[in-house]
Amino acid sequence: MPIPPASVAPSAAPGLAARLQSVYRLAVVTLLGFASGLPLSLTGPTMQAWLSGEGIDLATIGVLSLVGLPYTFKFLWAPLMDRFELPLLGRRRGWMVLTQLALAGLMMAMAACSPQANTHLFALLALGVAFASAAQDIVIDAYRTDVLLPAERGLGASLNVAGYRLAMIVSGGLTFIWVDPQQGGGWTWPQVYQAMAWLMVVAAVASVLLVPRLRQASAPHSVAQHDVQGFLVVLAVVVAGAAAVNLLLAPALREALAPLWATTSLPAALAGKWTDFLTLLLGIALIGPAALWAARRARFETLLNSLGNYFAQPGAMAFLVLIVLYKLGDAFAQALLTPFFLKGMHFSTAEIGVAYKVIGMWLSILGALLGGALMLKLRLWRSLLLFGSLQTLSALGLWWLAQAGPGQLGRIVMPAFDWGFVKLAQATPVDVSLMLAVANENLCGGMATAALLALLMSLCNQRFTATQFALLSAFAMVGRVWVGPLAGVLAESIGWPSFFIVAFVLGLPALLMLLGPLRRAIVALEVEPDDATSEA
Repeated sequence: MPIPPASVAPSAAPGLAARLQSVYRLAVVTLLGFASGLPLSLTGPTMQAWLSGEGIDLATIGVLSLVGLPYTFKFLWAPLMDRFELPLLGRRRGWMVLTQLALAGLMMAMAACSPQANTHLFALLALGVAFASAAQDIVIDAYRTDVLLPAERGLGASLNVAGYRLAMIVSGGLTFIWVDPQQGGGWTWPQVYQAMAWLMVVAAVASVLLVPRLRQASAPHSVAQHDVQGFLVVLAVVVAGAAAVNLLLAPALREALAPLWATTSLPAALAGKWTDFLTLLLGIALIGPAALWAARRARFETLLNSLGNYFAQPGAMAFLVLIVLYKLGDAFAQALLTPFFLKGMHFSTAEIGVAYKVIGMWLSILGALLGGALMLKLRLWRSLLLFGSLQTLSALGLWWLAQAGPGQLGRIVMPAFDWGFVKLAQATPVDVSLMLAVANENLCGGMATAALLALLMSLCNQRFTATQFALLSAFAMVGRVWVGPLAGVLAESIGWPSFFIVAFVLGLPALLMLLGPLRRAIVALEVEPDDATSEA
């Protein structure tokens, strides 16, 4: 088969050919986003539904939710995917095809395994799916970063997000219809997993035939044995550190702080949450430096060289701070939206379901697409500032709702519908203020997400894209993953209106950084570097 027209290195060549190449690259990025999002629900809600149908007890289902941990720690093995190049297909496409075929095989194995008769084997297979899926995410993120021109990164990021979320609708929504004997086809869960496995086979074939080969900087040079040993040592340190925090630090801290909490008026449950939050912070402060020390001692060269390369660029530390702060206020506001709507505003579950499924889900996709399209004109710095401002202001909409209460704008009746992956059995009144709050939050948040992903791609060096993007995205996840404990504590301590004011204030520092010295550095990132040297 002839090499697709986008298989050459991205260039600024004028004319129709360049536009066609751009369209082709963006289409490929969208398809890869779909492949990346497909496995996620298969180790989450979809797997839980299968286990529930098999009569597995809730305690076991809860333990099996831990199979998703590879997504959290994927940055640990990302350097290996930068360092080692598989034969024939190149560094990026080789890993892409391997992970997709591994996913297909593991899903087939899960389909052939009874979770009731072989629970332990089923759990190991699910863990394998999560590991292979996280590895696929690493290489797809790296490929997207390498293949797109700076002007395409915003739209490319938004199309990737759209493909990812559409895949989650398929594997986490349509599958529930397929197994329903009345509304769907009456499939069994093993048949569902077999179908998902064949989709991953199709993705692997598409990666071979349709995904363009890159021309980019050569892979990092290091001693292979050092990198493998370094990875194993760092992984062991992280696992041991997490165990030490849970088994030793947490009990010691609870005992040490008990007399202090006794002198306050905090309820015992709330004091316990503050202790858990402090334990989390101390754990991160201890495990992070320990893992870096272990990497140096074990000579994990690709990881160390990747970090050295990133921190050699101007404003590297300031960019890390910006990445953490950019979505912090939004993550803070989003952390407790469901409890706020249910317990704070007393909306019905049907109202919340309509707001999230009908409005929130689609507007988050629309927001990402709109943000990507606008970035073609606005470029990176203006997009980060504008979308970040809108995202921050959206917290004030939730503050108004918490302050004024439900019913201020009346209700509208949502008619019954059945879209396959979501349905409403009967007409349901929905609070207009709830719909507007969810719409505003998701639309603005989707636009800001597209801009942030474009920034992450711009900061990566092509020799270390997998490692650097995985690390930068881990920093970007800090807000979403770690603010939960503090958000719960503050909401109970200061009330909902003040909570959303705090969320608004937390969004301001990133905007101030964008208006300060980082402006010039971000504008410089919009210039296309000319560092393509060899195929990968």
